[in-house]
Amino acid sequence: MPLIALDTAIADTRRWLERAVIGLNLCPFAKAPHVKGQVHYAVCSGGGRAELLAALRAELLALAAADPEQRETTLLIVPDQLGDFLDFNDMLDDAEALLDELGLAGVLQIAPFHPRFQFAGTDPDDITNATNRSPWPTLHLLREASVDRAVEAFPEAEAIYETNMATLEKLGPRGWAALGVGPSARADDEPTR
Repeated sequence: MPLIALDTAIADTRRWLERAVIGLNLCPFAKAPHVKGQVHYAVCSGGGRAELLAALRAELLALAAADPEQRETTLLIVPDQLGDFLDFNDMLDDAEALLDELGLAGVLQIAPFHPRFQFAGTDPDDITNATNRSPWPTLHLLREASVDRAVEAFPEAEAIYETNMATLEKLGPRGWAALGVGPSARADDEPTR
């Protein structure tokens, strides 16, 4: 499998964030850090699980040490491995164990996004899975304090999930595809746009 250029992985992820996450208001808390330039994009390209966990360790420590006014959140993009959703899902146990090992559980959290994300009990083509579908496997590193502040500011945070489901059902697969938030074509693929 050819390696994806770092700038391509970041551009694809930024487009997804702007058009889907913010554009569809799937996360009402995402716009402010994006507009303020507080979203850090990191790419773990090539290698295997050990390299990914090393990159995750570095990004968790960097986020914990950073001034929230400079870096509110991190998107760790993994374009060249974990294409299988079940492998990605299995890796999340290692990611959570690393969070515990670093003493950052309760300080930071990890939210998973994947091109083939599938909620338990849904069919693979269920449009509601798109709420967690990103162009590349991605680990979203968040500050617990930021999540707590966002929930306080948005008293009905539990309604976000249901609102997102309704938004995606109304949009449908054609509408989702029209957003153009998938991965850019690889050099050996036919162009998709």
